[in-house]
Amino acid sequence: MLQSAVFQNFTTVPNGEWQFAAGLNVIVGENGLGKSHVLKALYAMLKVQSGWTERPSKADLERTYAEKLVRVMRPETLGRLVKRKQGRERCELRLVMQVEAQNSAIAFATNAKSQVDVIGTPAEGLELPPVYFPTRELITLCPWFLGLYDNYHLEFEETWRDTVSLLGAPSVRGPREQRAAQLLAPLEAALGGKVVMDTQTGRFYLKVPGEGQMEMPLVAEGLRKFAMLARLISTGSLLDKGYLFWDEPETNLNPKLIKTIAASIVRLAAQGIQVFVATHSLFLLREFEIQLHAHANKRKAIGARFFGLHVGESGSVYLEQADDLAAIGSITALEESLRQSDRYLTLGE
Repeated sequence: MLQSAVFQNFTTVPNGEWQFAAGLNVIVGENGLGKSHVLKALYAMLKVQSGWTERPSKADLERTYAEKLVRVMRPETLGRLVKRKQGRERCELRLVMQVEAQNSAIAFATNAKSQVDVIGTPAEGLELPPVYFPTRELITLCPWFLGLYDNYHLEFEETWRDTVSLLGAPSVRGPREQRAAQLLAPLEAALGGKVVMDTQTGRFYLKVPGEGQMEMPLVAEGLRKFAMLARLISTGSLLDKGYLFWDEPETNLNPKLIKTIAASIVRLAAQGIQVFVATHSLFLLREFEIQLHAHANKRKAIGARFFGLHVGESGSVYLEQADDLAAIGSITALEESLRQSDRYLTLGE
C-alpha cells in the first residue's frame, strides 16, 4: 500500500506531502492544476517497481525511472517536468509504502534528459503491477496496438500500452473466478452481457444472451469502460491487492451509469485494491460518499481520502486534504452547479 508521497517542484503540483488512504483516494480540482500529473507520476513510480525477478542495480533504476516518466507523461525532455521557474530548479518525488523496503525516491533537475538520481533505492519490488485507466477506453485497441507501439515511434502515453497488455491476459479460474464473478455481476448487468475475447485474434466482444456476440467497437463508448474494468477483474489484475489509477471515470457516462461505476470502484477498494481517482464530476463525488456511507453502515468501513487542488490569490496552486469531502475547500463543480441553477431560475422572470 502507498501511504504517502512528497512532491517537490513537480510540474504544477503543489509542493508538500500527500497522505493516502488504503482504500479510495479522490483528487478534485479545475483543469490544469495537476490532477492527472499526480496520477501519472505515482503510477510511473510504482510501475517501475513491479514485476521484478531480481533487484535491479541503481544505474538501471536511474535509467528506468527516467524512461517511464517520459513515456507516461510525454514531455520533450525529462527536465520539462520540473516546475517552471527562471533558472535551474530541482524536482523530487518520494513514495512511502506500508512495507518500508518498498520506499523509493528520485530527483532530477531542469537540465535532465534521460536519467534521474535515485536518492531512495527500493530494496523490494511490488507483487502486482498498477493499472491505469485514461479518460479514453482502450479495449477496442486490442490486439493491433501493442505491435504498433513496440515497433514505431508513436506519441501515445505508455499507460495505453501497459493497460492494453493487461487486457489480453487470460481469465482466472478456481476460487478466484468465484470472487471475480461477484464483482462482475453489476458490470455485466449494465453491459447487458459478458465480455469475451477471441483467443485467435485477440479481439473483444460483448456476448449478449439470445443475441450472440457484438463487436466491441459497436458497443457505446461509455460502456466500453465497463468492459475494460470487467476484463481486468476477470484476469485478476483488479482482483487481489493492487493499485488502480483512473482519470475521470465519468467521461462519456450518463448519471445512471456513473452510479454503477462508483459502486464498482468502492467495491474494488473494499476488496483491497488501493484506488486513485481524478474527477470533475459532482455527481460522482456524491455517489462515492453514498457508497462509502453504505459500506460503513454494514460495518465494512472503507478508508477514503479527498484532495482538493485550488488556486491561491498569488496564482499558485495549493492542496487541501482530508478524510471528508466537505473539508477540502470549495468544489468548483458544486459552485458552478449552484450558479447555473440561479441562472436557470431567472429564465422565467
